[in-house]
Formats: sequence, C-alpha cells, structure tokens
Amino acid sequence: MNEKIEVKENSEISVRKNLFKEVKEIKKPIHVVLIATKPDIIKQAPLILELKKENEPVLVIHSGQHHSWNLSKGMEEEFGIVPDINLNVKGKLFEQQSQIINRLGIVLEKIEKKVIIPYTYGDTTTALAGGIACFALKKGVAHVEAGLRTMTPPKEIFDYLMNQFEVEEYYEKAKNPVWWTKGSYEPYPEQFDTRGSAPSAGIHFAPTELNAKHLEAEGYEKERIFTVGNPIVDALEFAEKRVKESSIFEKYPVLEEGNLVRFCIHRRENISSNHRFKALYDSMVELIKEEKNVLLISLGATEKALQEYGLKKKTEELAKKHKNFVYSPVWPQYTDVIATMKKCTVIATDSGSIQEETNTLGVPGVILRFNSDRPESVFEGSNIIAPPIKKEIVLKIIKEVMENKKLNKEMKSKKKLYGKDVSKKMVSITKRITEKEELFELFEHERLGLSKKDFWKKGGIDW
Repeated sequence: MNEKIEVKENSEISVRKNLFKEVKEIKKPIHVVLIATKPDIIKQAPLILELKKENEPVLVIHSGQHHSWNLSKGMEEEFGIVPDINLNVKGKLFEQQSQIINRLGIVLEKIEKKVIIPYTYGDTTTALAGGIACFALKKGVAHVEAGLRTMTPPKEIFDYLMNQFEVEEYYEKAKNPVWWTKGSYEPYPEQFDTRGSAPSAGIHFAPTELNAKHLEAEGYEKERIFTVGNPIVDALEFAEKRVKESSIFEKYPVLEEGNLVRFCIHRRENISSNHRFKALYDSMVELIKEEKNVLLISLGATEKALQEYGLKKKTEELAKKHKNFVYSPVWPQYTDVIATMKKCTVIATDSGSIQEETNTLGVPGVILRFNSDRPESVFEGSNIIAPPIKKEIVLKIIKEVMENKKLNKEMKSKKKLYGKDVSKKMVSITKRITEKEELFELFEHERLGLSKKDFWKKGGIDW
C-alpha cells in the first residue's frame, strides 16, 4: 500500500497503488467488504473468497480496529486476504467510531458514481460506524450476521444457582426459552453496535430463524431478511481441512492429551468488574490445581485485568509450576485454534463467536456470562451459561460438564444450528436482488415503487 489520503486527524488512509484508476474501469457492481476485528476477518474471509471465485469485483477495506499480527495480520495471511484500503483508525472507542465514519465516507465518495455493495459484519464498532457512513451516502449495506440480540434468563434461574443446585436440573431449566427476555446491553459495546447497524441494512443476513424473528419484530422489511446460517461454518471447513498441518501440539504437547478446558475471559463487562473477573479467574485456578489441563488464551483486555487486579505474576507462576496449565497470547493462525478446540472436553468462554464454534464442532461450551447473544445454542443444549456470581457456581458447572459423561455426550450430540455453504448463499442473494433493484430505497416513493412508474418525473437534487 503506497498511496495515501490525508484526513483531518493528522493521519492517513492507506490505499493500494493505482486502486482508484482500476475502479474507474470496472463496469459491474463493486462488492466492498469491511473487515475490522479477528472474528470478522475469520467470518468475512469466506465471503471474500467466494466473491473472487465468482469473478465479482471485490474491494476489501480494513478499518484498522485490530491491527496486530496475532489479531489480524496472521489470519489475513492464512486466508490469503490483502486489504485494498486500510482506514488506520486508532484511539478510544468514540474516536474509532468517528474516524471510521469520516474515513470510510471519504473513500466511498471517491467511488460514489459506481454501484457499490458494502458488507458489514455483525456487532463490531466498524459495522456500526461503517453502516452510518454508508447510510449518510444513501448506500444500503448487506449486514452479515444480522439480528444478534442478547437474551437473558429469568431472575429465578439465578436465584436457583445461589442455593444448592444440580447442574443437570439447571441445564434443563435454562434450555427453556420461556421468560427469557431481550434488552441487555451486554456484551458492551457489541449489543449497541449490532442494533445500531440494523437500520443501515438493505439486506439482513440472519444466522438463524431466531435472529430473523428479532428483526421482523423490530419492523424491518421481511422480504429483505434472509436466514442463511453463519459464515463461521465456512471458516471452520477451511480450517478443518488444514488441521493436520498445525504444529501447535509440538509447541504445547499437553494440549493434545485431552481432559482440556480452554478459557477465554475478555468481555468488557467481565474485565471491568473485579468481582466478576475474580469469580471466573479463581474457578480456572481451582481447575489447574485439580490437575485438569487448562489453556488460558489471554487477549489485550485479559492482560489489562491481570495487571489491574494484581494477578499477572500469579498467572505466570502458575504456568511455571503446573505443566497442565498453558498461558498464551492469542494465536495468529485460525487452524491452530480449531485444532486445539477439537481436543477440548469443554470450552469456557465469554466470547460470542466461540459459542457458534462449540455448537458446530460438537464441543460442550460453558458461557461465562449472565446471558447470551447466541441464546439458540443454549436452548438447543450445546452450550450452558455459568454466570460470574461466585467462583463455586462457575467451577461446579464446568466440572460437571467435564466429568459427567452423560451430560457431556448429550451436549456434544446436539443439532448443528448454523447451516452450510453460507457465503455462497449470501453472494447469490445479493446478486439476485441488486440485478433488479437498489439495495437501499431510502424514501417512501422509492420503497413503494412509485418512482418507477411512467408518470413519475425523473431527476432531482443530488446532495
């Protein structure tokens, strides 16, 4: 990338050489795919590869939200993705949001005379801000992984856990969707991001029927909501074909032994609360002391919490003392991640995407939250919630899932929820719609089809 666009914040947008010259020559609609964070690089990669396979013009724009080797560059290389433009956003959350709106707007204005189809992903800051930039330019987005809405079980469920409880009985109680409610702002800021992204969409690609129902209930046009599955299944298929090439067990041989629980604690609501973080961390420490094989994948937010709460040195000492404990930063290769997940007896996480991976891989998942933005996986029974109320609650649930062979087997065998050939479906739907009509009909005379009538006077003010 050796061209630059100056922006007002004394920074630059990186642009591949001769890109805008090439864009001028393109006659077909241009598919503009936004990537930003590790999860959406993983999930947008199959879409990018499918578009290229079908010889569609593709422009990949990286916001720069995740930019390190472990979180971004390693996976770009693994999937063979080279961004055409990097917005190079930096700073705090509100700074990133404003920079994405401004910088993406600048880029889109440069190609505004072309027909463009922007794809945003899920619940990221880039999806929200990218959607706003597109909306401001009257460009509707194709929202991948649309309709994620956190649902929370009734208070009675948590009251039950505060007393002597049986995990199997709790598992059955929590699977019942009756009285589960929407409205939580957790995960923060992802729930705001996904809700705020929806109004910018001309196409909503819902992973499940539950997601589609959420969108319909919120008043979005039913004809533009498509239940296609989740592109994580395409990424998993990509990685599983390469699992034998992984060298991760040479580096960490203990992970291949089984009896393994993979921990990931990084959500802002868990990190920012001393009590919540300690409840989860202490449960992990007990498992290490009980000689369960434990892998802690530590993200930037995890490291911040370990430092703030005085646990960094303790964690390092645990890793030195206990051969059954691996303490590692995020791995740059998705294939290594999946190779290890397949060896897990249970995965304990506050991640969103991992809840889909556990269901698809058939590995029991313990969700380290009070609720879930993939509640269908709890209703199905492939995942179970372990709320960070007390160490004893979290520990009891994880151990039961690990040690109760009947429960573990039942969770493994649950129906796969997230479809097949998802990227192919999305490309087919997008092409079918855009061949006939605009992706986004902002005003009522457009939406009602009046502007296509013979009596309607053409022209107007472009602003």
